[in-house]
Amino acid sequence: MVAKILTILGARPQFIKAAPVSKALRGAGIQEFLLHTGQHYDYGMSQVFFDELNIPQPDVNLGGGSGPHGWQTAQMLTGIGKSAVG
Repeated sequence: MVAKILTILGARPQFIKAAPVSKALRGAGIQEFLLHTGQHYDYGMSQVFFDELNIPQPDVNLGGGSGPHGWQTAQMLTGIGKSAVG
């Protein structure tokens, strides 16, 4: 059985922390499923980290976008449930 890991990314600190973990998982042959909440969606707040830190492109981007904090959280939780469960 191949181990599978779900990594949820959405904000700059998460991208930075995820880069070495993702590299180690790939090196160990562990399947990683990357889910991007999309709360940061411009190049300088998101894509630059994938590019510069060699993080694989996400399997799913929820495209959370802008909105009130509670609304964003609800959108993320709903999207994570639909994408990662099952």
